[in-house]
Formats: sequence, structure tokens, C-alpha cells
Amino acid sequence: MTYDRLVCANCAAPVSEGRCPVCRANRERLQQESPFAGLNPMALIALLVILIAAVALLAHQTA
Repeated sequence: MTYDRLVCANCAAPVSEGRCPVCRANRERLQQESPFAGLNPMALIALLVILIAAVALLAHQTA
């Protein structure tokens, strides 16, 4: 999940702005969860397609 659309329950501002300590703590936690957390969905889909194509190519070469 990305934090760019989350709204803080403490200050009602976007978490990505980090206006209050709660926002800043949650922003840090979300950034540390996964290296792919900041990627948009289209980038993840593109990486998945490339990975599938590479596996298919390797399977075809060994057969």
C-alpha cells in the first residue's frame, strides 16, 4: 500500500505531507515495509511481465 492517498486520523492531512508526529511515524513505517511500496501499480505490472517473459525464455531455451 502506498501512503500518498492515506489521510491521517490525528490531523486530517495527507500522510505523505507528514504534518504531525503520527503522520511522520506512519510514513516512515510504510516506507520501510517493502522496497516495492513506493512503486505505482503499473510499474509492478511491468516488472511482473518482464519476469514472466524471462522465465518463459529460459524454459524455452532449455527444452
